[in-house]
Amino acid sequence: MFTTRPTLQGTFGMVSSTHWLASQSAMAVLEDGGNAYDAAVAAGFVLHVVEPHLNGPAGEVPIILAPAGGEVRVLCGQGVAPAGAEIARYRGLGLDLVPGTGPLAAAVPGAFDAWMLLLRDHGTKPLADVLKYAIGYAEDGHAPVERVGETVETVQELFETEWTSSAEVYLPGGRAPRPGELFRNPALAATWRRLITEASRAGGDRVAQIEAARRIWREGFIGEALVRQAARPAMDTSGERHAGTLTAADLASWSASYEAPVTYDWRGWTLCKAGPWSQGPVLLQQLALLPPELPRYGSAEYVHLLIEGCKLAMADREAWYGDAADVPVGELLSEEYNAGRRALVGKKASYELRPGSPGGRTPPRLSHHARVVATGEAGSEPLAAPGAGEPTVAKSPTLPLPGEPDVSADGGTRGDTCHLDVVDRWGNMVAATPSGGWLQSNPVVPELGFPLGTRLQMAWLEEGLPNSLTPGRRPRTTLTPSLALRGGVPVMAFGTPGGDQQDQWQLHFFLAVALRSEVRGGLDLQGAIDAPNWHNDSFPGSFYPRGMHPGSVTVEARMDPAIAHELRRRGHDVQVGPPWSEGRLCAVARDPESGVLSAAANPRGMQGYAVGR
Repeated sequence: MFTTRPTLQGTFGMVSSTHWLASQSAMAVLEDGGNAYDAAVAAGFVLHVVEPHLNGPAGEVPIILAPAGGEVRVLCGQGVAPAGAEIARYRGLGLDLVPGTGPLAAAVPGAFDAWMLLLRDHGTKPLADVLKYAIGYAEDGHAPVERVGETVETVQELFETEWTSSAEVYLPGGRAPRPGELFRNPALAATWRRLITEASRAGGDRVAQIEAARRIWREGFIGEALVRQAARPAMDTSGERHAGTLTAADLASWSASYEAPVTYDWRGWTLCKAGPWSQGPVLLQQLALLPPELPRYGSAEYVHLLIEGCKLAMADREAWYGDAADVPVGELLSEEYNAGRRALVGKKASYELRPGSPGGRTPPRLSHHARVVATGEAGSEPLAAPGAGEPTVAKSPTLPLPGEPDVSADGGTRGDTCHLDVVDRWGNMVAATPSGGWLQSNPVVPELGFPLGTRLQMAWLEEGLPNSLTPGRRPRTTLTPSLALRGGVPVMAFGTPGGDQQDQWQLHFFLAVALRSEVRGGLDLQGAIDAPNWHNDSFPGSFYPRGMHPGSVTVEARMDPAIAHELRRRGHDVQVGPPWSEGRLCAVARDPESGVLSAAANPRGMQGYAVGR
């Protein structure tokens, strides 16, 4: 199979991430004697600097880790809704949806504390050692990728007229950052330097300093600045200025936490995902819906089967997933339930939103907005264009109401997510999907150099739903890293940016690995990443304004035209995108018998890279 790059192989360590500077920083940590978790933390903080349009310290990150010889665990870095984030409060402001930008959409920040817990419990390096790479790129500068400047240009007028603290960082000299010129964020570098200095007063003990850093984030100069920022009214997607609900008590009372993964066994593999506060079980449901005998890999019948299965799993996500109610995960993954759901997949494309009733439950009640956009009733939001389901981009107040970003010809987007995977020579493995806290999501906190997040936009302003906005509960997130085992042994970590598309692209990648023969003595990760990909938007999107496009399928132009023709004949509304526009996967793997490590990264967008030796 032709691939854009080789699948890297070695025995010392492998890293894959959505930016080469993060990948190489993680590799530098491994070379310095650190383990996979030290490397992941260093890479995570570098991603905050070099992909600020895709993630930030006040965003969120789910992490799946598999310590050598230990149990697979999920580390939840998704913060909860603040105590004041009540539906009545938002409704009282005349809102039907949580705004896609601004302080009202800010959950308790989760990413920083999750990275600190990972470093404390599984890493070996001091805090200063893992932060030095991010500090260097923020202080001394880095050459930004094109999409940083492109994103800033879409919000330049907003920054100049409303979010002036963001203009101070992202419009140096009055213009957006440009490729080939060094871009700096001295405020962010100063924040991390001060954090290290203050944490070092806790003494020489590595763990004590990390715990001190966590306290400073919650209650010290960082926490104080975050709370002040949340109280400042700011223009958001409603066209009005609103203050947020985050308080000092919200920050002080929340911590990242560990939990068991949700798992599903398929043909000798065990897939591990975060729980239904994420969309992770969607990948498992799609596997559970597959029949015993699959059509030929890559055929029109195969693609049709996966599209229709995805629609059913996503309908269940809409009906049952969330953190505001108990989710019947066991029933959703049961053979009995999926046998009945499988029978709904016909020869023709479905244009309906069809959630099921797992365990014989009463049919679910969908949110009013979901019912409206699914049926196209009068007064609904406009149907989303192909490429929807990715994070909201703030735009100038003079432009039309912001929605999901367009997908550019090279597969880049102006608002999205990051991903990183690491495996080390000892067999430790980790997959993480950092996101939120984008430069275009909220004004920069002037004292800190980064903005708050906007994850509350994923919760409904309607009582009694699993994903209703609920104080102290997590908004359902699209972030969904993956870890796969063979025979109970971790063998592969993978994931992708892409909002609602993440567990579509990851399914296609996983099946490409699992169904194709092994090559070069290991998993052909690069071939599976490079394979033509696709997605559908036949369900309510997770991001403001929560639109959908029933029956839609977007395929890469590299897909065989005969397949697109057959999909249209089956009733799919097929859109042909650019040749390299679908999927932004990263992956690492380890052969438990030989100890050979592998890695591969997405060529789409020309910034993801794998490194290793």
